[in-house]
Amino acid sequence: MALVCVSDYEKKASEILPKTPWDYYRSGAGAELTLKLNESAYKRIRIRPRVLIDVSKRNTKCNLLGIDLNAPILIAPTAMQKMAHFDGEMATAKAAGNFNTIYTMSTLSTCSIEEVENAAPGTNKFYQLYIYKDRELTKNLICRAEKAGFKALVLTVDAPIFGQRRSDVRNKFELPSHLRLANFTDEKLFVQSAGGSGISEYVSAQFDATLNWNDVQWLVNFSKLPVILKGIMTYEDASLALKTGCKGIIVSNHGARQLDTVPATIEVLPEIVKAVGSQIPVMVDGGIRNGTDVFKALALGAKAIFVGRPILYGLAVNGEKGVESILNILRDELDSAMALAGITNISEINKSFIVHESNFCVSKL
Repeated sequence: MALVCVSDYEKKASEILPKTPWDYYRSGAGAELTLKLNESAYKRIRIRPRVLIDVSKRNTKCNLLGIDLNAPILIAPTAMQKMAHFDGEMATAKAAGNFNTIYTMSTLSTCSIEEVENAAPGTNKFYQLYIYKDRELTKNLICRAEKAGFKALVLTVDAPIFGQRRSDVRNKFELPSHLRLANFTDEKLFVQSAGGSGISEYVSAQFDATLNWNDVQWLVNFSKLPVILKGIMTYEDASLALKTGCKGIIVSNHGARQLDTVPATIEVLPEIVKAVGSQIPVMVDGGIRNGTDVFKALALGAKAIFVGRPILYGLAVNGEKGVESILNILRDELDSAMALAGITNISEINKSFIVHESNFCVSKL
């Protein structure tokens, strides 16, 4: 069967991957209400197409933080990618370079910073950062990312602990014995279960749960790289983020893997955009599975979107080429949506092109 959309790759990946890594990649926190909301919220938004407009020439290119991109479709940080494919993060980074987008490398990577840079030296790369209790270790990670030519730090701010991921607890998740967290040494190399979810146990032991706004300010001052905050979900926190001097916000609920029953990211995107205006770019992740989802996010004010799970599905199915296929599918679907909505350039997409389904209730007709 030809794989022509993200859901095709998801189905194929579910058939290829062993249960434990599949559950790790697929699952959300708690009863997975927010996991479902992240996708279903996009379905409640309708596109309002304009017609009789010359759309014979269209442009999906954009610029983010001074970086020219093929489309506003970026790769989100996802951990331990060698569970999906033996080339892991190196394949994903290479695919990002081929497509001309940005690859975001997870702290919890199964390839090292240096391995990824050597494999994909021409790729624009961000480094996703967790703050460890060992602050010198954290500084070392930052300096290595700077030296390797990464373009920004993406600080994840919604993970003082990891959420209750029931599948990982049931499976007693741990990193397969032949794999390691490649950026570390000693005990930080391993993700092993002591009876529950090994990744949650690792995070509780290693991550700094005292992280606060003063630490964000420290990071902005310490690093030579622009800092983007990932995990902002409220107007109040977006307003505080501006005061730290960060250079961007990613509206994110961690792929619905932290606190269950929080809103879908697309639902809170407008209030974050309202909080920061045009001062810094606002981006969004979570639940994006179609080019029309990308269109809707841009219409609500996002400058770009990030995809995570779909990238893992492509990686599992066909390595570097699979990741590149996912990116091309989303870009082609976005291009098609633009043409059929009467738009020739990404910059023309705005909220006049969308409407929420609630506006079509019978009482309003």
